[in-house]
Amino acid sequence: MRVRVTRSSAFTLALLYVALGVLAIGLFAFPLWYAWETSVEDWRIELIREDTQRFAELFNQRGPEGLADFIDQRVRLQIAGERTLLLTDPAHHPLAGNLKAWPTEIPDAAGVYKVTLKSVGMSNRLLAVHTLLPGGYALLVGRDLSRSAVVETRFWWGLGAAFAALLLVGLCGGFLVRRAVLSGIDRISRSASAIVGGDLTHRLPVGRGDSEFDTLSRTINRMFDQIEQLVHGVRNVSNAIAHDLRTPLAELRSRLEELAISRPPPDETYGEIAGAVEDVDRVIGIFNALLRLAEIDTGVRRSGFEPVNASALAADVVEFYRPAAEMKGIELASRTLQPDVTLAGDPVLLAQAVGNLIDNALKFAPRDGHVAVTVARDPVGRPIISVEDDGPGIPDAEKDLVVERFYRGDASRGVTPGVGLGLSLVSAVATLHAGRLDLLDNHPGLVARLRLN
Repeated sequence: MRVRVTRSSAFTLALLYVALGVLAIGLFAFPLWYAWETSVEDWRIELIREDTQRFAELFNQRGPEGLADFIDQRVRLQIAGERTLLLTDPAHHPLAGNLKAWPTEIPDAAGVYKVTLKSVGMSNRLLAVHTLLPGGYALLVGRDLSRSAVVETRFWWGLGAAFAALLLVGLCGGFLVRRAVLSGIDRISRSASAIVGGDLTHRLPVGRGDSEFDTLSRTINRMFDQIEQLVHGVRNVSNAIAHDLRTPLAELRSRLEELAISRPPPDETYGEIAGAVEDVDRVIGIFNALLRLAEIDTGVRRSGFEPVNASALAADVVEFYRPAAEMKGIELASRTLQPDVTLAGDPVLLAQAVGNLIDNALKFAPRDGHVAVTVARDPVGRPIISVEDDGPGIPDAEKDLVVERFYRGDASRGVTPGVGLGLSLVSAVATLHAGRLDLLDNHPGLVARLRLN
């Protein structure tokens, strides 16, 4: 997979971090520079004021001539350019010092000034303190600012080097991050392309670590597993629909064709028409069940949840199926261990789920058998609706299969009516209510336990 470097999200992210790093250095350097400037300048002014105070005391003790002699001695002994000194009379005529004339940039008023002194071929930046002495004499004491310029220059050069190093490391890191990120994205893209191309078995390689890409790969592999399961489920459902619809449609066509050819008497014709209506009803029932399952899978019915008394609901469903049980000679009983088991749910879907479990139990229970419906709570307080029978039960190998749509076991195929959607709907209703359907052995028979939440 080719991606231009400048369009890479990883590279852009790395540049963003570099920019943030440069900004952080700038935010760190500016206060440091400001503190340096103010602290050093205050220190310089303090040194100059101390010198000025000593010179003023000497002026008071020795007078102008004594101070002038002292200043000339200091000028001869000090390092060239170390300190600027100038003593003038009230007319600003120089009396002593290393300046030939009073700087025009410094006004007559006393204070602290920054001036630029120009001499032959060079200029110096000067920080000076102007002090007025008794009798109108003026004293100027200053220090050359260019001596600290070297330190400031080195500071800015160091800061610039830090910026350059950060930029270089950031760019290199951007390339490395881009390479690592795009390598993982390329693996994901190839796997997704393989799935799109029809290879549902392709999976992402997963390392032993817990890196972000390993976690993402595991998540995507689970998604691929779900996709593969759904695709196979759709194929199986399609095949099952075609198989289960073929029988009633073939019977319907056979009835109508026979009516068209033989043209029997009216009584026999009406009988065949009634059979054809039953075949159509079977087809409509299949589609209604599929539509109901699709509606449950989408979670639309969850918006209509309301408080439901599971004990009363189960009792009502038992009373509805009691005539069918009596016709088969089966004892249908309702046992409520807790009289008020309430949950939030869809009463219509819950009633249909319990009805499907009772209907299955009545189909497979022997004549003079027993079917019991129990409502209780588990140890943590969740509602449980159980339907027990003493029929043949379900083999362990088929317990996970009977909840699949259109699946019918070998024992029931061709023996009992149905298309294999009853337990699928019960399982879907349990999932909608954050529960599950458990199928357990009753020795003999089956216990279908609907755990809700």
